Amino acid sequence: MMGTRREFLLTTGASLVLGACVETVADRTAAVEIIDRDAESLMGRNTRLESLADGFTWAEGPTWDRMRGCLYFTDVPENRAYRWSAEAGLEVFLDPSGVEPEHAVGLREPGANGLWYGADGQLYVCNHGTRSLERLDLDDLSRVTLVDRFGADRFNSPNDLVLSRDGRIYFTDPPYGLEGLDASPLKELPWNGVYCLEPDGRCHRLTDAMSFPNGIALSPDEAWLYVAQSDPAAPVLRRFALNDGQVAGNGDVIFDASVYLASGDPGLPDGMAVTATGHILMTGPGGVFLLAPDGRPLARIRTGSATANCAFGGDGHDLYITAQDRLMRMRLPMRGVQWS
Repeated sequence: MMGTRREFLLTTGASLVLGACVETVADRTAAVEIIDRDAESLMGRNTRLESLADGFTWAEGPTWDRMRGCLYFTDVPENRAYRWSAEAGLEVFLDPSGVEPEHAVGLREPGANGLWYGADGQLYVCNHGTRSLERLDLDDLSRVTLVDRFGADRFNSPNDLVLSRDGRIYFTDPPYGLEGLDASPLKELPWNGVYCLEPDGRCHRLTDAMSFPNGIALSPDEAWLYVAQSDPAAPVLRRFALNDGQVAGNGDVIFDASVYLASGDPGLPDGMAVTATGHILMTGPGGVFLLAPDGRPLARIRTGSATANCAFGGDGHDLYITAQDRLMRMRLPMRGVQWS
């Protein structure tokens, strides 16, 4: 049986091939590797990768609060969420972020995972601990469960999410929060799915054909849904055509990370951020890949460790990266789609 995703990521070798713009960050070599010359103008010159905070077990789920000027992110195994800002630095935001420890029986990762700062000023949370999708009020930290079941069966452990302009919430539901993953006695659904939660509360399954669906994102025109698969046997990015919140078929593979994984780089396809031009920044073996809208690899930000997720923040040009035990930042000429 395949080991857990985090165990796989942390035990994969990390033999680095360095490109331009090399800088040492926290005693690990980091670089921007140009794969296609089209990336040179997109990445910029003298790009620097900064380490902002460290000491986490598995940092995840970054999202930027444009009203308060801060970043929220999670440490899923430690059941804690953090807030970072240039003014205050690092602060504990939620403890616990998921479920109270006494209710974590049978859970291998009891904390919150993916976060999304909504246009309504609320924080949307994929909660491994409660196996649900929640909305959190940032004024009083109260929570509302939006959905925790598909039909009569509990979700596995909602992992990552993206909100559309029309109020739909697209999210993935792999078994990473459960001890034993697919073999967990707590697992009620026979699949690991991708779902859409409608504004009226109806939830429908988009696909159950992905082994370990993980990161999820929308194209700028919201015509395409991107879903990363964190499976060492099939480390791919799939693109689904959207039509009124529905998809037809199982999507198309537009990027396969197998060749990068085979080279010994740590990590699997995971979280994503999308630029206003439709380019995709997706975490994967060795760091963060810059992909063209059609999935063609253009560059890679080398973090030197397994990397879980990324999100734009600040004025839309700052890319925040959660890379295993660190929070990092890189300023780019590209701008996040939410700032377009």
